Order: sequence, then structure tokens, then C-alpha cells
Amino acid sequence: MQCIRRQPKRTASQENILLEQSRRVAALNGIRLGLKDDKDLKFLLKGSHLLKVKSSSWRKERFYKLQEDCKTIWQESKKVLRSPESQIFSIEDIRDVRSGHKTEGMEKYAKDVPEYRCFSIIFKDQRKNLDLIASSEDDANHWIAGLGKIIAHSNSMNQKQKLQHWIHTCLRKADKNKDNKMSLKELKDFLKEVNIEVDDYHAKKIFQHCDKSKTEALEDDEIEEFYKILTERKEIDSIFQMYSDPEGFMSCQNLVRFLYEIQQEEDAVVAAPALIQRYEPNERAKRGNAMTKDGFLMYLLSDEGNIFNPSHRKVYQDMTQPLSHYLVSSSHNTYLMEDQITGPSSTEAYIRALTKGCRCVELDCWDGPNSEPVIYHGYTLTSKILFSDVIKAIKNYAFKTSPYPVILSLENHCSVEQQKVMAQHMTTILQDMLLVAPVDGNKSQFPSPEQLKGKILVKGKKLSRQEDPINGNNNLEAEDVSDEDEAAEIEDESVKTKIEQKGKSDTLKLAKELSDIVVYCKSVHFEGFDDPNHPRAFYEMSSFSESKALKLAQESGTSFIHHNIRHLSRIYPAGWRTDSSNYSPVDLWNVGCQIVALNFQTAGTEMDVYQGRFQDNGFSGYVLKPEFLRDEQTKFNPKSITEGTWGTKKKLLLKIISGQQLPKVNKSKNSIVDPKVTIEIHGVQQDNNKKQTKVIENNGFNPNWNEEFTFDIEVPALALVRFVVEDFDMSTKNDFIGQYTLPFTSLKQGYRHIHLLTKNGDPYSSSTLFVYISIQDSD
Repeated sequence: MQCIRRQPKRTASQENILLEQSRRVAALNGIRLGLKDDKDLKFLLKGSHLLKVKSSSWRKERFYKLQEDCKTIWQESKKVLRSPESQIFSIEDIRDVRSGHKTEGMEKYAKDVPEYRCFSIIFKDQRKNLDLIASSEDDANHWIAGLGKIIAHSNSMNQKQKLQHWIHTCLRKADKNKDNKMSLKELKDFLKEVNIEVDDYHAKKIFQHCDKSKTEALEDDEIEEFYKILTERKEIDSIFQMYSDPEGFMSCQNLVRFLYEIQQEEDAVVAAPALIQRYEPNERAKRGNAMTKDGFLMYLLSDEGNIFNPSHRKVYQDMTQPLSHYLVSSSHNTYLMEDQITGPSSTEAYIRALTKGCRCVELDCWDGPNSEPVIYHGYTLTSKILFSDVIKAIKNYAFKTSPYPVILSLENHCSVEQQKVMAQHMTTILQDMLLVAPVDGNKSQFPSPEQLKGKILVKGKKLSRQEDPINGNNNLEAEDVSDEDEAAEIEDESVKTKIEQKGKSDTLKLAKELSDIVVYCKSVHFEGFDDPNHPRAFYEMSSFSESKALKLAQESGTSFIHHNIRHLSRIYPAGWRTDSSNYSPVDLWNVGCQIVALNFQTAGTEMDVYQGRFQDNGFSGYVLKPEFLRDEQTKFNPKSITEGTWGTKKKLLLKIISGQQLPKVNKSKNSIVDPKVTIEIHGVQQDNNKKQTKVIENNGFNPNWNEEFTFDIEVPALALVRFVVEDFDMSTKNDFIGQYTLPFTSLKQGYRHIHLLTKNGDPYSSSTLFVYISIQDSD
């Protein structure tokens, strides 16, 4: 039996000293955040009791408090044997703080409480929302404003400030006896905390070098010296030395030379003085129009030193082309939070997809009780949500991330009566947002995303005798139309049994009211590619399962491309993907398919590539297809690349130099990652490739690879580059650490940092790769 060593009880004066130290640390972190003496921050540091809401019968008081690091919230728990870590959550994990009854939980379980006392914390990952009720309006406002300020100020910190904040937090955590000194044992614990394994000899050597006072403990300036040794970037120092003078200054002229020769920046003469003013911390250097090593590092860690072209962070493409000329960020079965068979449906899933830039969402509509249509995955045990609640959520979040049009893809299984209710809800809730008539009398081709800004379009069935939705409607009240039932394709025995019992019909009676609000996206079955003598109307669009679409792409690539110049095509996952897994969107983008719908709730390579493609063009959800996928005369076929106008072949030279502050995958104290980097090319078949670095053992803090790779790129306009960092494990599957994916055409050249993303696509605060990129025309 193991004995538990009890900590000696502290005296009252010791407690007071520790309390005062804690206040000092909190004040220092507040200053670092730019929130000195902020009243909301002070309130959060003091903490308060809040009611946590889980259901109509579960509403309990808990104490919540901001920790002294100003980065984490401690929450009281009544659970027995709950670990201390599980009582803390990081402010970095918060996506949003919403006041009032703005979540499903609040809407259902807190309607009896005034909105001004309610707020919800929305997390970035799949964690459930935290619904809270404050005891007063003032308390609620302190929490909402305080958290909002911390999130905003944390996001605006530069990489160096984030690193400093993180290291000082880890130092504080390692200082077990809170004496503001660091013993050798505490130093070794700290190194493990920041993901670096150092043997006893090296740890002692660093310790003795910093312990100038020879007191066997590091304090104040000695800890700062240790911090400097730890954060030294020798690989950047050597680059800086090539362009700086003996005194350690890089002149503006030399910075221009570096930007032009190495970074391939065409506007180097204009950019250099601006970079000095923006990133140089040394006032003397700034006055002399020069850069120090610190300023140079700050620049390389900034947006201007990013691998992703900063000019692509805003809309830069022509947005005045027909809608069918763009790839559109699209979600499949948007209402689902998890799998396709038993998982929950939620309006929150629509909010998450829309805030991730999604521009086409799916609504599976069925008859519900009290004449109110519901949304769920038909024939399955997924939970149901009200159609009207979904439309309200879409109205509130449709244009928060992007101003460009949102398409509602309706899969309609409702009776005529409830279809009329659907049409009424869309008309009354969405009002002017809902597109009900052609734009500017455009009757021959799609309007552009620019013309449709702020508009919501409905994709659905149209009454057949309303031959032309563009030229007006007739007075037919209702009629049978062909039924589109993707849920019936699910490969699940219980689903098949339900469909057999129901005796599914191939037709559905469609209400005129619902038909009338379908303008540019009329759903039709695919009967083959257009006969040039009898072309289909441009507004008719078909949906394809991934297998049908991939077969068409394989066998009739050029015909599919021509079809997608004039018509919209929507692709959805195969019926066997009951676990909500995804397919690769790349082969379908390569033939110009616009609405390639993925399960946004499922992380993985496919979703990484998807978000990589759509971070281009200002994260607007619309990316203009390359010219050769829009040209009526195109002969391009991605399965058979021949000479043509699809751009100059490129050679990508890539050097993976180092990594910085890679996160711990296994939270165990003694676990240190063994990182390796894989570089993947996703594009046409000839371009698909994968290469990887060696494994660096026991160092996630500052691993060095210095390895070079070369890739030949046949069709640059369709290629994406994905960097994946994994924790190598010889006996089991490697653990994912982080990744970053971007279009080949968005790559910046020279020395660049890659800011890694979590598996859910959110940025890590300070985890990066440092690389060198060179792109040359292929011979």
C-alpha cells in the first residue's frame, strides 16, 4: 500500500504572502493582455456563483473563477474523485460567449429567467455548451464583457507575447511551493511541462549557467536568463547574421534585399520600412530605420511571415461571374452533430457550419406534431428539431462570416399542409433575405455571388407545369413530383426495414407555396449530359452520390466539366457512411463540381483539405474555378493530363527546418512527443504525393529536422499542400498533433512559419513549423 505524503499546513502569514503573490501574477498577466485595472477582469479573478443549467430538472449553483494566468477558468464540481484538470477549461477553447437565450438549452430550460441574467459559453470542439445564469444583470455583464475582452486581447497578442505568457504560466505551474524560485527538480518538471526531454546532465548545466547567485535556486533575472536560453532560435539567428552588421542591426536596405531575394516579395521597397515600424521593439533601431534580431523574429512569426499569402485573406477574386463558376463550401445533413443513425440533431450544428464559412446547408424536412415540420435524418433514431428554429438560426448566422449567398438544400418529405407551413416560416422569418424572384431580370444564366450578396436561395423541387421559374408561376395548387430521398440510401438494416414497412412512394405531392420560393436551384434527376440541340435550363440542378459522381468524373471527365460550367452539381456522401465519415472532395472539384457536401462535424484529412481550399478568397465560402474549368471550349480532363492552358508546371522545393511548442498529445506528465512531419500534395492524380521527415525523439518544444523535399506539380491551380505533424509510435498508430492545409497558389516563398491547427481546424496559440519554400517553373 502506498503512503500519501501530506503537505504541511501553511501558517496564516504564509497564506497571505501566497495570496499577495497570486494577485501580483494576475495583475502582471492582466497588463500582458492590455487589461490593466480592468473592472471586468478583476471581477472574474474574484469569481462568482453561477447557476449551471443542464435540463428542466437540473439547475445547480457552482462557483466559477478566472485563474491568475488569465487563461483558464476554474469551475467547482460536486463530483466525487473528479481530477483537478477536469475542473479547468482554457479560454483558448472558447469559440463564442452568447448573452440571453441563444442556445437550444437556454431556449428550452431557462425561459423563466430574464434574458439579461443568462449567458452561454460555446466551445470550439464537440464539447457541450455551458449554459449559465448569473444572480444579477451586473454579474452576467461582467462575465460576458470580461470573457469577450480576454478572448479579443489574447487573439491580438503577437506570437512572442503568446510564447512569453505561456512559458511564464508553465513556470508558475512548475513552482510547486510557490516561492517564486525554481529548484533543479522544478526546472526539470517545467521542461516536461513544455514538452522537452532533457537528461540530468544538460538540465544541471543549464541550471548552473543561470544560477549566478549560487543559491541552488533560480529567481527573477536568473529565470529570465533561463527563458532566453529556452526560446533561442539559432536557425533564425544564422539567417539574420547574413543580412545584419556587427552591431546586430539589419538596415532597411538589407531588409529590402532579404525580402526581394529570399522572400520573393515584389513590393519589398515599400514593405521594408512598414515592417520595421510594425514589428521592431527597439526604439533606437526603429528611429534608425533598422531591424534587430527580435524584430526580425517578430516579422517571421507575423501574418507577413506566414506561409499563407496574406492578400488571400480578403476577397480578391472576381465575384461577378455566374454562380456555377465557383466552388461553394457545402455541408451534408447539417443538422447532425455526430453519426447518421442515432446521433443528436441541433440548431447549433447549423451555427457551427455557417461560422466555418459554409454557404450551402441541408434541411431534411418531415411532418412534425402540432402542424410544425421537423428536421431529422428520416427512418433513423437521430433526434428531431423544429424547422422554424433552424430557419431562425440560419437568419441570425448566415452572414456573420461571409456576405455571399447561402443555399438551403431542402429534402422535403412533408405533407402539403406542412409544406405550406415551411414556406410561411421561410417567408416570415427570413423576410427580405429570402430570394423569391430573379435578380435584375437575369433569365439566361445564374446571377453572380456579388449580385446575390445577403440573399438566401432555396434549392428544391418545382411544380412541373411551372415550366419556367424564371418567367413566372401559374395557379396550380399542388402536384406529384419525383421524390429525392437520400436517407433511403443508408446502408443500415433498421433503416431498410422501416422503408419497407412504410411502402415508400417514388412521388411526393408538392405545395405551390413551397415551389414558388425555388428560383435558381430547381432539383431534377440526372438524365445524362445535355444534348447540344436540346439543352436543359441552366437553373436545373442534380444531386449525385459520391460513387455516381466519381464514376462520371472517371469515365466522362470533360463532359462533366462542361456540364458544370452552366449547371450546379451537388455531391453527397455514400449511404454506407453511417459513421459520418467523409470522402475526398478533390477529384470532384477537379471536374468543376461546385456543391461537394461533407459532414462538417467529422474531423480528418478530408475536412482539413476542404477548409484549406476555402480559407482562400477571404474565407468567403466561394472560390472561383480556374479558367480551364469555366471555358466552354475546354478539353481539360484531370484523368488524362495533356499539354494545354492549365498553367505552367511547377517544381516545389521545400525545406522543413524546425518546430516550435508542439502540444502534448498524451497529457501524462512524463510523456514527451516524438514528432515527424508529413507533406502531402492533393490535386490531379499525377500530382498526388506524400513525403515525410525523420522522427525527432523526445522533443516537442523545439525539434530540428533540416530536411529538403522536391515535388513536381502538373496542375498548380488544382493542387493543395498539407503539412501534418504526428507523434510517432512504433507499436500503435501515430497520434495526430497538428496540421495546416492551403492551396498551392496561396503559398508564399522564402522562410515562413506555418501556424498549426487542431484536429477541429482551430489554431493553436503558439505551435508552429518553420520552413523554406521555393517555387520554380518546371523544365
